Amino acid sequence: MLSLKQGKTPKYQTIVDDLKQKIATGKFDPNEPLPTQLEFAKIYNTSDITSRRALVELANEGYIYRVRGKGTFIRAVSSERPEARKATLDKIYLAHVSMPLRAFGHRFYSDLIAGIQEVCEEQNIKFYLWDMGHKSTLPEKDESTGFVLLPSANTDPELFRSWKSEERKLVTVHFFYPQLQIPYVIVDNLTGGFLATQHLLSLGHRRIGIVLTGKSFYEMNQEFSLRLQGYRLALSQYNVAFDPELVCIIEENEESEEMGYAGANKLISLPKPPSAIFVTSDYKAVGVIQAVKDHGMRVPEDISVVGYDDTLVSPFIEPSLTTINQNTLSVGRRAAELLIFDWTQYEEGHFIKDEIVPKLIVRDSTRKCFEK
Repeated sequence: MLSLKQGKTPKYQTIVDDLKQKIATGKFDPNEPLPTQLEFAKIYNTSDITSRRALVELANEGYIYRVRGKGTFIRAVSSERPEARKATLDKIYLAHVSMPLRAFGHRFYSDLIAGIQEVCEEQNIKFYLWDMGHKSTLPEKDESTGFVLLPSANTDPELFRSWKSEERKLVTVHFFYPQLQIPYVIVDNLTGGFLATQHLLSLGHRRIGIVLTGKSFYEMNQEFSLRLQGYRLALSQYNVAFDPELVCIIEENEESEEMGYAGANKLISLPKPPSAIFVTSDYKAVGVIQAVKDHGMRVPEDISVVGYDDTLVSPFIEPSLTTINQNTLSVGRRAAELLIFDWTQYEEGHFIKDEIVPKLIVRDSTRKCFEK
């Protein structure tokens, strides 16, 4: 086994750098799939999630691509990376489901738009928004037009089936529908949940609550379900037993401070409250912080708090909020690049999927746990 170097460089970056060097020197056959992330974890003597992140980073940078059911491959010629190839489209639409314009002020959506726009500007491609919810249709078919589809949690995937049958150039973001085999680019929410929880575990917290959005453990949309899986994975890697009592699920249509406030009240009222809370949105996290204060306690001295989204106001909350930046700028860029450079005609069992790794942003709302 190859032992990774110790130091300030993250383990996943060490793998990335080593694989870049091997790709550059022709150590891999471009016609054969690379080892799986589990195989890379064994080769580099690291965890599955670390090798997974390394592969996602290489995909984001254009060194490798993935084909569902066939494996991961390197790009045979470096000059074929997105920035060096010729654009095949004249126009891209971000097609959403009746979202009010104010919603695009949220960091997730504004960064997504910025990422698509950056690539479109680089390639001299026009970029527009399109409301597919009100119209239940797309603009007239044009071979030089591509669509980034932005569904909601309640979108009927059958809406997309007819568009696929027309051989439209489609990529979904945020949510994905494997049964339709439409290319997609999403945030790796499992890794996001893992990073948030692992941060708290690394500070010595062992009793960690989580506040989620949904109806129950079994009725939760993709993003929150995956964040919960990441939370559980991090606990298992630290040999901390999963305790359902520390999971608080709040049902609402939109994220709000009130949801976090209600969730924190339930967790703080437990016979043995948590020393830290992972809150699966920054809006809810603001409510959690207020609830902690209203109970006469302090963040982070009594309870550490981690949010999710890295909204524009998160650095200015008191205390400033440790959170997960979903890196949707990269989601937007990759979705546009996939449409422009990598899209191919639909083929059964053959489509590209990409997961963008989110980033942990450490601020003042977390601290080391001093409990015995």
